[in-house]
Parts: sequence; structure tokens; C-alpha cells
Amino acid sequence: MPPAETFAALVLSLPSKGKTVRMRIWRALLGLGCGVLRDGVYLLPKEAPEASRLAGLEAQVKEAGGFAMTVELTLRSAAQSGQVRKLFDRTSAYASLIARIGAAQKAAGRLAAPRAETLARRLRRSLEDLARTDFYPGEASRQAREAMAGLEGALRGHSSVGEPRSARARVRRLDASKYQRRVWATRKNPWIDRLASAWLIKRFVDHGARFSWIERPRDRPRGAVGFDFDGAEFTHVGNRVTFEVLLESFGLERDAALSRLAAAIHFLDIGGVPVADAGGLEMVLKGARGNARSDDELALAAATVFDHVYSAYRSAGEKV
Repeated sequence: MPPAETFAALVLSLPSKGKTVRMRIWRALLGLGCGVLRDGVYLLPKEAPEASRLAGLEAQVKEAGGFAMTVELTLRSAAQSGQVRKLFDRTSAYASLIARIGAAQKAAGRLAAPRAETLARRLRRSLEDLARTDFYPGEASRQAREAMAGLEGALRGHSSVGEPRSARARVRRLDASKYQRRVWATRKNPWIDRLASAWLIKRFVDHGARFSWIERPRDRPRGAVGFDFDGAEFTHVGNRVTFEVLLESFGLERDAALSRLAAAIHFLDIGGVPVADAGGLEMVLKGARGNARSDDELALAAATVFDHVYSAYRSAGEKV
């Protein structure tokens, strides 16, 4: 028999008068994600962070002249647990959100970039708000996250003209000594993957690297090493972005801090599994892009950001 499951329960009764208080309490309970066992009995899993806030609602009810007490409800059987867990089923909410995400993806190509990005941020916030009160995530949660990653990837594709198509090839292990003091060419107006790749090249592969920011692949200087465009020596392969391909090509994927950074770069460039630090990294890089007067200046500013993130990841890894 599985261990007993315990819930925090708020039992309350509000005075018939005081519609404003009633609505405030109800909205607060809804915001916490409470399950309604019956009228006046609201539940949360005992271990949920939100459960600690029930005591505050108890105090508010009492101040309004009502009755309230917070108790623990321990279930005696798996059947009881199954019945109570149904109170927290978020499937219909996820289905509604998935439909909104799908509609946004269909409209992505017709929207101006700022408006599309705002829409995606709102949907991402809705997803995270829903996930916060999804105490028993399942298939619906996975599908919603995949749909959101698909939308964000589509928006990046619309906003990044010339993004490389993924090549079907094996990533070969290369000798970094043959790539010293080279000119490395990539598309101008660099963003996440190209900025991170330029930093990786300069920091770990070719300390004497110089960069050429080109309009089109055919503008690549003679003898330059190309990266992150169709036909380049280093570009997307399979599900790997250029940064990940460079890691593998030069045997750098064994560096745990670089691999952790690669996960954020991958998510920001083509979507996929969300990475907690990705949003903050993207925000700082957007600030750097807004202040930079040239691609070289942006790459230099971004390199400082990546240096700090890499150092933080290394420090975190050493403390584990």
C-alpha cells in the first residue's frame, strides 16, 4: 500500500454580507491552485509551497467576521488519493493554452516582431503560472511545453533571416592547433548562437581569432573559417546548434560548465527544453545589443557576459 497522502485544508464560512471580502478570498484560493473538496473546504498538497499561505487566508476570513481553520487531511487509501488528485487536474486549462499557442504560431508570420515577441512572452507567463499550480504534472504539461517551445522556435526563425538549416552529417573531432590565428566568418548582426560561438572560439579554440561579419555566405573572405550559415565548416547539425557542434568538434563537451551553457544557448536559439537561466542571459545580451555600435563591439560585450556565466557555472559545479 502506498504511503498516506496528506493535504493542507482550509475550512471556512464567510458571513452572508461582504461580497468584496468573499471575492477577494475566492480569487486568492484560485490563485493558489486550491482544489475544492466541497463548498467551504479547500485543499492543497501539504508539501506545496503555496500551502503555507492558507494560514494568512484563515486570518483574513476571521478578520472579516467569518469562521476559518487550517487543518491537515490525511487520506487512508490510494482510492481516496486518486479522487482528491482529480481536484487538481489541469488538463482542460492546458488544452486551452495549447490552442492559444497554436493560434499564435499560425499568426507568427503575419505579426511584426515586437508584437509577436510580446504575445510569446504572455503565453510563456501563462504557461509558467499554470505550471506553478500543477502539482501533479503529466502528459498535458509536456504537450504544452513542447507547443510553447515550438512557438518560440518559430518566432526565432521569422526574426532571424538566413538562419542555417540543420545539416545531416557527423561531427568530426578536430585538432585545434590547425585553427590558430584564423579569420572566422559568420553572418552580420550576430545573436545568441553566433555570439556564443564567437566567444567559445576566441576563449577555447583560437585565442588569436579575428571575426568577419558578412552579409551573405559568398562574402566570406578567402581562407576564412565559416560558422553558423549554410555551407559553413561549423553550423547546425541534426538537433545541435553551432555552439554545440563547436563543443563536440574540439572535445570541449566534457567541460560541465560549457555543457550547461550550451543547454541555454540551444534553448534560446531553437527552443526545446526550457532552461532556468536562459531568460536572464537573453535579457542581459539584449541590453548589450542595444548599447553596441558595431558587431565587434557587441561580440566583445557578449564575451564578458559569457565569461561571467561560465565562471558562475564552474563555481557552482565545484561546490556540488
